[in-house]
Amino acid sequence: MLCKILSPKGIEFEGEAKSFNVKTRVGEITILDHHHPLMTILERGSGIIETASGEHREIPIQSGFLEVSPANKFTVLVQ
Repeated sequence: MLCKILSPKGIEFEGEAKSFNVKTRVGEITILDHHHPLMTILERGSGIIETASGEHREIPIQSGFLEVSPANKFTVLVQ
């Protein structure tokens, strides 16, 4: 699935991802390929993205939003 993570500094990550694990107001979730559409508020912590090559990257999050679209892509806006 296609992923784009944006912060005030610019693009933190853009590319193919296998999964994205993050803490939301209702608990921790993992976004996988073909996840149902979703919009949620993110909590303070770290988002862990597994890239298509299997690399794990940690993205610090103070607050933010996550949108999963029906087109098998998701966008994350973080502070």
